[in-house]
Amino acid sequence: MTEASSAHSTRRHHWRRDLVELAALFTAVAVADAVANTVAHAPSGLVLLCSAAVALLATAVFHVWWSRRHENAPPPTDTGATAPSPAGPAPHAAGQETTLWRMRTTVRDEPGSLAALCTALAGQRVDILSLQTHPLSDGTVDEFLLRAPGSLQPGELSRTVAGAGGVQSWLERADAHDLVDAPTRMLGLATRTALDSAELPLALRQLLGRCTIHSVPARSLRGRPLAEQVPTEGVLEEHRMKFRDPSGGSLTIERPQLPFTPTEFARVRALVDLDARLGQRVPPRRDVLTLPEGNEITIRRADTSDLAAAREMHDRCSPQTLGLRYHGPVGDADRYLGHLLSPRFGRTLAVETASGRLVALGHLLWDGDETEVALLVEDAWQQRGIGAELLRRLAGMAAETGCESVYAITQASNTGMVAAMRGLGLPLDYQIEEGTLVITARPAGLPARRESRETVRIQDATGRR
Repeated sequence: MTEASSAHSTRRHHWRRDLVELAALFTAVAVADAVANTVAHAPSGLVLLCSAAVALLATAVFHVWWSRRHENAPPPTDTGATAPSPAGPAPHAAGQETTLWRMRTTVRDEPGSLAALCTALAGQRVDILSLQTHPLSDGTVDEFLLRAPGSLQPGELSRTVAGAGGVQSWLERADAHDLVDAPTRMLGLATRTALDSAELPLALRQLLGRCTIHSVPARSLRGRPLAEQVPTEGVLEEHRMKFRDPSGGSLTIERPQLPFTPTEFARVRALVDLDARLGQRVPPRRDVLTLPEGNEITIRRADTSDLAAAREMHDRCSPQTLGLRYHGPVGDADRYLGHLLSPRFGRTLAVETASGRLVALGHLLWDGDETEVALLVEDAWQQRGIGAELLRRLAGMAAETGCESVYAITQASNTGMVAAMRGLGLPLDYQIEEGTLVITARPAGLPARRESRETVRIQDATGRR
């Protein structure tokens, strides 16, 4: 209601009340005059006087009632005004199934563009849980976390966004982990990266979504230069980012389905700079286990500082053991160790005896959405459950980091590796080609075992304790 109409209504209200008051006054005067004449000239004047008092009292009561009725009445509605529309769609009914979506779209950098998009989403009963903006030179990339009715199909949601002016849209399912706001997520990723060098590729993948990360060493196993020279500040292309790897190589990130934004580039560069400043680091956790025969071993994380001990273990391994591990000639097998022990390419678990001698290595190597597991156990320490324990821990690490699957490449005659994979208790896929066996397991949801530094017992390969 406008200010003018409100003032007009107030004036009209006062005029009606004044009229009633005047009418009541005139009525009271007329009644009083009539009563006075009657009392003065009629024998029943006392009766008439009492009747006049009752009439005056009734008139006063009516006046009070009328005044209070109009003081407490709601303000009149201007029939010419348009009724306001509801603020938005009705909230989702209790128990109604909903779906979380991550959506990114580009809108024009003009006033009202984002409002039009939000209005269109509201028309589909879609709640906007969070919004991030990525300014560009010719527009703005808006990244939403949406809660939509379960019946709303992704195609219909995409058409709604396109109809509201969104272009180059991208949509994928989200989960409860995406409910964390952007600053909190960045702090969590920075903390993970600061504690463990191997976390950088995983942190980048969680930050950017589906992407491919290539970590190229500075030189090949034979000493040939591999990595290209990347500027200190990094390189941003439409679907590719490049950075200097702290180890001397290069780090390339690709995402064909969605262009990178300057905001994402700045976030990735901050994590890479943090990793470079802190240097190589591995969590110091050590777990002491007791073998069936009573010997104690220690399982811990390994890195390139264990290179000399790993080479000595290679020298003690038989050619058959090395052949099963590296699937071919093993004359230069020790050259792989620098790559395998680098936290940039995955995680490595080392097993050492009470005297500190390294007797086994287990590797978890990042390979896109999949992850490779590999084991090497010194001949004298085989058939004691060490390989099965390493494999179980590596599969647990893969599950914790969100890896969709883990696979092991070995020879069809390697019954020990087959038994260890079957011991995980997970569904397995087998592929055999020319004597090479690839065993794939999906560890999603597999809990990682978290022992403290206390002594525990493990099973051997046959299940005995």
